[in-house]
Amino acid sequence: MSHTTISNPRHRPEGTHELEGEEDLSPEEKRVLERKMKKILKKEEKKRLKAEGETLPKPEASEPIAPQQALDYLTCWAENRAEWKFQKTRQTWLLQHMFDPQQIPEGKFSVLLQYLEGLRGGARDITVQKALVQVEESGQAPEDTDVQQRAHRAREVIQLLS
Repeated sequence: MSHTTISNPRHRPEGTHELEGEEDLSPEEKRVLERKMKKILKKEEKKRLKAEGETLPKPEASEPIAPQQALDYLTCWAENRAEWKFQKTRQTWLLQHMFDPQQIPEGKFSVLLQYLEGLRGGARDITVQKALVQVEESGQAPEDTDVQQRAHRAREVIQLLS
């Protein structure tokens, strides 16, 4: 592993570092380098605290935040379009869990259907394919209420997007 020399000239603010040769880098390369340095410094701080017998407090493990963030994203889309901003990770979560009533309650599912109307391109095609698979699976388990509930949602999605 090679180590890069870090200089901290007096003209730089405390806590910032400049790597030798950094002045030749593009802004993107500088950002990448700064992120790497921040990660290295954080790791060193963690090692130091561990050596002193201290630990960083861990955030309390609560319920998963991804479902709540995705539902908040959907609510913002429906109620406050001016503040809403597209977020691929939230949309992906919604598309992966849209057939699951435990993840997306019935009230939010109707909002999700409205959101799906604007779906374009590959995401739209894949969503229709996933919905078709859900409907096919429902034929193999006619007595399973969970599967039937998912299939019902899938039929609504197919009807909307086809």
